[in-house]
Amino acid sequence: MDLKHNRITVGELLDNKASRAVFQRRFPTVLKHPMLGAARTMTLEQIISFARSYLPQKTIQDTLEELRRL
Repeated sequence: MDLKHNRITVGELLDNKASRAVFQRRFPTVLKHPMLGAARTMTLEQIISFARSYLPQKTIQDTLEELRRL
């Protein structure tokens, strides 16, 4: 999948069945978060920056690699 240099939006990722499945498998509680709708316009780059405070770098890298392989 073309992540557009991490400038793809969360909405684009969630609208794609394959990438949504990656997030569902890796971060199931995030997809149930009430603020998810507000995050749809954020870029993957912005989400990564936020996630670095909460997730190990390996988890982020593994997720990005899996998304790129789609």
